[in-house]
Amino acid sequence: MNARTQPPRRPSDQPLAGVRILAVEQFGAGPYGTMFLAHLGAEVIKIENPATRGDPSRQTGPYMLGPDDSQYFQGWNSNKRSVALDIKSPEGRAAFEALVRDADVVLNNLRGDLPARLGLDHETLGLIKPAIVCAHISAYGRDNSRAAWPGYDYLMQAETGLMHLTGEPDTPPARVGAPSIVDHMTGITAMVGLLAALLRARETGQGCDVDTSLFDVTLHQLGYAATWLLNEDHVAQRQPRSGHYSLAPVQTFPTADGWIFVMCMTQKFWEALVAALGQPALGEMPEFADAESRNRHRGLLTGMLDAHFRTHDTAHWLQKLQGVLPVAPVRSLDEALHSDFFAESGMLAELDHPARARLRMLANPLKFDGRRPALRPCAALGADTEAVLSSVEKPVQEDLA
Repeated sequence: MNARTQPPRRPSDQPLAGVRILAVEQFGAGPYGTMFLAHLGAEVIKIENPATRGDPSRQTGPYMLGPDDSQYFQGWNSNKRSVALDIKSPEGRAAFEALVRDADVVLNNLRGDLPARLGLDHETLGLIKPAIVCAHISAYGRDNSRAAWPGYDYLMQAETGLMHLTGEPDTPPARVGAPSIVDHMTGITAMVGLLAALLRARETGQGCDVDTSLFDVTLHQLGYAATWLLNEDHVAQRQPRSGHYSLAPVQTFPTADGWIFVMCMTQKFWEALVAALGQPALGEMPEFADAESRNRHRGLLTGMLDAHFRTHDTAHWLQKLQGVLPVAPVRSLDEALHSDFFAESGMLAELDHPARARLRMLANPLKFDGRRPALRPCAALGADTEAVLSSVEKPVQEDLA
């Protein structure tokens, strides 16, 4: 490729500029994933049914930004456009198919049996544009006995064993505290598949279906605990103080005024902890000589370290240990989002929303050339319908002629 035919250089924080994604999506996994791509410059067009007032998360409180907008909704959908279409109606379907001709990807996060029925799969849309990538996020997949089942994040945590592993021993099973962590992971997993399929489609001219599901992704998050079970019949159990399964001390410890998390994942960090505590005798005890011994005697080790950590407050231990070995304070949500390092990180973004001039949200965690992508609110329901459809009005008329 010579200099004359080189594509124009895109801004480093807009690497997906020129990619158009039609998103038939609602609530969590799909919107979270496509929001990432919208932050990176992709034109993500939410296809929303006006008869149902669009994505139901627009009406999800408690903090509303208008009759069809909320902070909950914006948290999944910043940087997107909105087109109001009923794709089940003849007129809406014709407009949708015209948009497909100009799109790179059609994504949905519907129940597994619906994409084929609604003509959102590659078998159908590939007749309109062979290079189209059709991305599917469902609860359980599209090719099994549960294809027609609805499902949500928390159900996946319950059934896959994730709740079995979460919480303190001898307490009821608990979901992971982070809001909708399975939706987030599934959305990001889907985007990896979507982008891989898009790269191939641009090289070969042939799109495809790419699938993932909440259930499959949750299982995949079990990681080495699943590997141990499948190979050794070892059933991992909850560990006291959120401890590691085989390494110690890797857990929480009480301080004089709170809690601290210490992670001695290596012998080097164990020796650094002993030195920082000023307790050389701990390092000389045969029960704590190596990782295997410390794990075997973790009850004894926990009791002895508890006594040391309780002698001073959290701030004291952070000053003494941070930068020496991996440690962190155990903070409440409000403490975390008002900390000095949160402010320094640049993870706070302010959006100019029509209903709230300085709507605060978390910034995108990616940086390109040291810059985080700029954020803007998702458009109001149907706000982009006329502009987007007018750009394909002529092809629609020619096709219908």
